[in-house]
This record gives sequence, C-alpha cells and structure tokens, in this order.
Amino acid sequence: MKLFKLIAVLGLALALAVVEAQAKAPKKILFFSKSADFEHSAIKRNGTEPSYVEKVLKELGEKNNFEFTFTKDGTVFTKENIKNYDAFFFYTTGDLTEVGKDGNPAMSPEGKAAFLEAIHKGKGFIGTHSATDTFHSPGNKAHTPARFIDDGDKADPYVKMIGAEFIKHGSQQKARMIIADKKFPGMNAVPDNFGPPEEWYSLKDFAPNLHVLLVQDTTTMRKSGADSVYDRPPYPATWAHMYGKGRVFYTNMGHREDTWTNSVFQSVLIGGINWAVRNVKADVTPNIKEVAPEASILPKE
Repeated sequence: MKLFKLIAVLGLALALAVVEAQAKAPKKILFFSKSADFEHSAIKRNGTEPSYVEKVLKELGEKNNFEFTFTKDGTVFTKENIKNYDAFFFYTTGDLTEVGKDGNPAMSPEGKAAFLEAIHKGKGFIGTHSATDTFHSPGNKAHTPARFIDDGDKADPYVKMIGAEFIKHGSQQKARMIIADKKFPGMNAVPDNFGPPEEWYSLKDFAPNLHVLLVQDTTTMRKSGADSVYDRPPYPATWAHMYGKGRVFYTNMGHREDTWTNSVFQSVLIGGINWAVRNVKADVTPNIKEVAPEASILPKE
C-alpha cells in the first residue's frame, strides 16, 4: 500500500514538474517582415545586421519570455514548419506570394492557405502597421478608386483574418487615441491624452467581430490635401478579435523607429502578444458598433 502511495506521490510531483516546465517555456513567435511592396526603414536590414525592430523585439522577448525567429523568407510557410510556432507576427507589405520589391523568396499560395488555416485552428497572430497593407483584396491597387470602397465578402481571406485593410495614409502627425478598453492586457498604461506622432493608416473592411482597443480620433487630425484620407468619422486603430479559434491582435502603429521604444506602445504590444499566445485571458466581445459606429463611412478619393 505504501508503495502505491509513493508511486502516486511521485507521479503527481512529476506531473507538476511538467506543468511548471511548460509554463516557463518561452512562446515561439515567427516574426515575418518580407516587403513585396514598400519596405519600411524600421524593418530594413543592413546586410546581415538585424533591423531596428528585430533588435527591439529580441530585447522585449528576453524580458517577456517570447522566443522570436526573424525572417523575410516566405518559403518558411509550410504545413510542417508552421507547427513549430505559437504565433506569427507580420510587419509586411504587398502580395507575399510574389517576390516583389525586396527580392526575398515568396510565400507559396499553398503556404498562405496553410498559414491562414493554422490561425483559424488556434495559432496566434500579431500585426503591426503595414500588416494591413498586405494581401489586398482583388482590384485594390494603390491610388485607384477601389481602395476607397469596402470589399465586403470579396475581401481577401487574409484581410478577413487580420480584421481590416489599408486604404492610404497622410502626413505624419500627432493624433489622439480614444481608449475603448482599459481592461485588456497592457492597456492600463495608455494615458487619456495618448497620441504620438505616427504615420497613421486610414483603414476599411473592418471585421464585424472586432474588439476595439484604441479608436483613431479623426477630430484631432489634419484633413486637407494629402490628409483628406482622415476626413471621416473615428475608426478602429488597435484591436483584438477571434479568427475561428485563433487569437488576432493588430495595431496600426509602428512606422517610426521611436514608436518602438515608446513605453506606452510597448505595453500595448506586449499585452497583445501575451493575449495572442494565450499567456493571458481577456474579454474580446465585439464592440465596434458601440465604440466606432461610423467606421464604415470612408474618405473620398
């Protein structure tokens, strides 16, 4: 009888040790920064030197138990390799199934499908800034009328996953963020007057199930000339939502290098990552209709 008790105790201790080890294991995140279109300076590498963002994320990862793998190679998106990561972090542009402007290997159409399926089945996704300027819906070429019209059901599957699509941006300027949810991880660090200088994206094709965290307060923005893209009611700028079983977090911030060292931005980003990789829980009940009821009213071309 004593032997059975000893075995039971040892078994419980082993199980607890395994749980503890798993809890401490870093979450593995693939940071993908291929630029099939415009390449932002923040993610541009100088030879083999890591980009500015990669350096910042490496440091944040070491402090927050995230293990980042950095790549611009689209061929890593295979069904087998996708299994190795808890989440995928995009700072990308253009059609990633094309080699495009940066010359790095493209993602295959099968790789794109496998990636989206993995998110839908439960993997996490994090997107910053130009992640919404990626895989545009059919006919949505830059500087064309189609960019100023919602695509509805015709939106690209990637757009439906991330939750919105880039239209255009104006000049860099300060713009106040309306806080929609202070309880979401990391959001308690956002002051009421938060609105750093940024290249703010004007967006469309918002998913109906967005849980909006920050709203772009267009009432504080310039709206003439190149800034006419902000001549619209307030709209979502940072959010979380479910894509099937997958957790998706996006913020339109991240163009400027100094954004990445901004303590408020880092708090919002780390909170979003922690939620996306299932380190923390949060209420992501859709709230877009309540906090940005006129988000579908788009600027004119």
